[in-house]
Formats: sequence, structure tokens, C-alpha cells
Amino acid sequence: MSVAKVSDTHFRLPIINSPPKIQDSNKNLLEALLADQQKLTAVEKFSKIHEEHALPAQSKYYRDLIPFEKPKPGQQYAFEVDLDACTACKACVTACHSLNGLDEDEVWRSVGLLHGGTPQAPAQQSVTTACHHCLDPACMTGCPVKAYEKDPVTGIVKHLDDQCIGCQYCVLMCPYDAPKFNAERGIVRKCDMCSDRLANDEAPACVQSCPNGAIRITVIDQAQAVQESQTNVFLPGAAAPEITIPTTTYKTKKSLPRNMLPADFYQVSREHSHPPLVAMLVLTQLSVGAFCVSLALNELLGEQATRDFGGHSATFALVFGLAALNASLLHLGRPQFAFRAFLGLKTSWLSREILGFSLFAGAATLYAASFWVPSIPALAPLLPLGLLQTPLSYAVALSGMLGVFCSVMVYAATQREHWRGGLTGFKFTGTAAVLGSSTVLMVALLLSREHAALLLTRGFRTLSAFLCVSMALKLAVELSMFRHLRRRSHSTLKRSAILMAGELKGATGWRFACGALGGIVLPALSLFSAPNSGVSSEALMAMAVVAFLFCLAGEFLERYLFFAAAPASKMPGGLS
Repeated sequence: MSVAKVSDTHFRLPIINSPPKIQDSNKNLLEALLADQQKLTAVEKFSKIHEEHALPAQSKYYRDLIPFEKPKPGQQYAFEVDLDACTACKACVTACHSLNGLDEDEVWRSVGLLHGGTPQAPAQQSVTTACHHCLDPACMTGCPVKAYEKDPVTGIVKHLDDQCIGCQYCVLMCPYDAPKFNAERGIVRKCDMCSDRLANDEAPACVQSCPNGAIRITVIDQAQAVQESQTNVFLPGAAAPEITIPTTTYKTKKSLPRNMLPADFYQVSREHSHPPLVAMLVLTQLSVGAFCVSLALNELLGEQATRDFGGHSATFALVFGLAALNASLLHLGRPQFAFRAFLGLKTSWLSREILGFSLFAGAATLYAASFWVPSIPALAPLLPLGLLQTPLSYAVALSGMLGVFCSVMVYAATQREHWRGGLTGFKFTGTAAVLGSSTVLMVALLLSREHAALLLTRGFRTLSAFLCVSMALKLAVELSMFRHLRRRSHSTLKRSAILMAGELKGATGWRFACGALGGIVLPALSLFSAPNSGVSSEALMAMAVVAFLFCLAGEFLERYLFFAAAPASKMPGGLS
């Protein structure tokens, strides 16, 4: 018996406690089977209408599936899907691909499968999905070049292909996986509800092609859509509607079991690792960390703490910072238009991140140059930089921290559990602390004239201890991810843990090994080495370089897992 009311216009998940009725006689069962045999499939019905010449003109026939009037203020167009009529024939997928001229592997509409129930009363439901043309589209908010617009009259969210630079941030921002990156074209594209056809009173491709009329375009009230999103009911396995307020309406008259889940709910596989982003994030945090550590040493111990290696440390950090910014261009599908990335400053954290690191690069260049101006005659016009060295050091640190904060928000803004602000902020800050301190330690040992004396200095011992503690804390937090393996619920964090312990166990193991060796074992050895222990200067320098390389490799692997072990947020999928 169902204890939840089922609306005939909205998808709900009522509770079913009783199995279906079973025929109590072979006669009744035979009659039921014969009656069912007389029913035509959706395709057969469609064909029969054509054979009987019962169709009116095409425009009039499909006119019933789109609104007669344009949306009024406070309204917009939306997809309406009749789940009872959807048979998973994928005619909508084919038509969308064909009529929109999509490339071979490009898909804007897909068909997924929900299943659940009990062995005695199993249930399954096919679901067709595309862009939901949300009231608060995350793709538009996150785009750094304003390549999205929401039509003020129809509410359709359109993508401006010519404006796109192929950064793919909208793909990460959309919780329903609607934007699709086209690698050959170097841009993202998505469903626009066939707005050109609608403008000429013609139904979209998916609406026209469905033989059962399961998809139609309706006009919805935006205020009502907001209210419905508060109920947090959309589709099983899909992201909460309150994030972007999707407008697609799924309706059914059936009582579906409460345990309906996507057919691919328990499938986990590695995601794209985005190597250019891995390099950009790790190296920018190395650069910022090195500058901040040098500044902290100067403030705590006086300028003599970095007198012998300050210029080299700043130059080393600058080189890695500039390399990081150049690596980020490799992520773009159309890097020649990267200059547009500042257009979205008002709404996009990606634009703010780019601005922050641009300021950081400029300040870091001037700061590093200030160390070399007095010794290079050609730089005589820049002698005033020497007087500005202290203010520049603060400008570098502040702009760098601003850039790292924006990096954290770039991923926190996606509202994905595994990229939540607190966890991501700890990881990024930890990387800056670990790589910054290991960089300064390495440069200090390589340039020191008295290695034995350096081991006894307060700065060296403090920084070595800081590196050990920072790495230990970072590894402990990362290890805590595996506690989700013991939980019964198949949460997003449990999927990440399954990937790290399974398909990505090699990268995970090397990450912890490199981190422990480079960030704990080797710094601890140098920390407890006595000046008269007989360890040569060459061995100490080699130890510092090896520790830095292990730390760097470990952070690269951690950031690889940050992307590869992050399950995508998407609509229900099918069996694979």
C-alpha cells in the first residue's frame, strides 16, 4: 500500500510495501497475456498513424508539443518528460545528434535507467535528460569569458561558441553534466532547446522525434520552480535541485519504489586527471609557499636568516610560478583567446584566480629583480627597486595568498563533496607549506658555505620541523579518506576512497611513499644529524635535493588523485 501521494505532474518517490497482485488462475493469466499482445508499441502506433494518413501537416501535429504563447514575465520555457511514455528507444538522442549536426562522439541528450524495488516486485524506469536550463545556471556563473547567456524572454541558457576559450570550467560547475567539451573544436557546446526552431514555432529535435510524445516544451512559473527546488526532490542519483534550480519537469502516474537508483550508481571509474591543471596548481602553490616561507623567516629571525640565499630562492620560486602560469594555457581548447578570461570577474572564481596570479607574477618578478639590480649594470635604471624590497615582499605574499584562495574557491564553488572548501583549502595550503619549506631548505643547503654550522641554526631547525609536521598532517588528512570504505552508504567520498584503494592504488601508494620520504624521513634525518657526525657537505646537499624532489613528486600525485578520484556529478546513466 502506498503511503505517499503521487502527483500526475511531478516525479515523486512513494513507498511501496505490497507486491503486485498475482493472477489466481491460469485462465486469468492467459486472458491478460492475450490482451497485452494486442497492444502496439510506441513505434508501431506511430507507423500506423502514418499508414492511415491520419497525420495533419507536420507543423500542426508537433504544434501540440510546444507552447502557443511566449513566456510572460516570471515564466520561461522548460522540458517536460512523461516518464510513463518513455521507452528508452533513444530516438531523441539520434535526432538531437542529427538535426544539430553534432560531431561523431558528441552527445547533448542521453537516456539513463533507474531501477529498484524488491526481487518480488522489481521496477525500472528509463529517463531522458539534456540541459535543464536552470534558473541559476552554474555554467553561466562560472564561465570566465561570459560565453553563456540566459535569454530574458524564454529563459533558455545558450552557449556562445565564438566566445568560448575551452577552459571547461562550466563542465565542472554544472551538477548535471550538460555542457560537453569538444576536443576537436576546442570549445564546449550544449543543448539550447533548439531555440531557432522554437522561435519559428517548430518543436525541438528531441520533441519531434519521440514516437510516444514523451518530451514536450512547456511554460513554467519561475517562482514555483524555486519553491519546488526546496523540497530537494528531482531524480534519484542527481544533484540536489536547490544548487541551480533546474526547470525540467518529470511526471509519472506510477508509484515508484523509494529505493530507485541509477543503473550506474555503484559503478566507479577514474575521471580525467587534467594534467595542465595539476601542474598549474602544484607549481603556483610551490612558488607562493617559497615566497611566504622566506618572508616568515625574515620576520621571525631577522633579514640575516635569508641573507645568503634570498635572491636565489626568490628567483627559483619565480621560475616555477611563471612555468605554472604557462602550463595552465595547455588546458585551454583555444589558448589564443586566453586574454578574455578577465571578463567574468563579477561572477567567476576562475577569472579572479587568473587576476590574482597575474598580480602575483608581476610582484614576484619585481621582487626577484630587486636582488640582482645592484650587481648588474644593465639594470641600473631599476636601482629604486632595492629600496622597495620589503614592501614588494609583502605584496608578493599577499597576492600569492589571494591567488591560492581563489584556487580553492574555483573548486569549492562546484559544491561537490570531495572538493568542499575546508578540505580543498587544507590540501592547497598544505602543498604551499610543504613545497615552500622544502624549496627554501634545498636552496639554503645548496648555497651555504658552512653546512655544519647551518644545521645548528635556529632557522634551519625550525623550517625542518615545520616541513615534517606539515607533511605529517597532510598525509593524515588524506589517509582519513579511507574511513569512508567502512560506511554502508555509497556516498561520493566512499566512491573516491574505492578508486584510491582500487583502480588508482598505484598512484595512491606512491603518493604516500614520496610524501613520507621527502617530507618526514629525510628532513628528520637532517634535523637530528650532528654537525660532527661525519656526513659530508655533498651528502647533505644531495639529501636536500632528493627530499625536495620526493615532496614535489608526492604533491603532483596528490593533485592527480584530486581530479582522477573525484566522481563526476551527473544525471542517471545506464548499464555499461
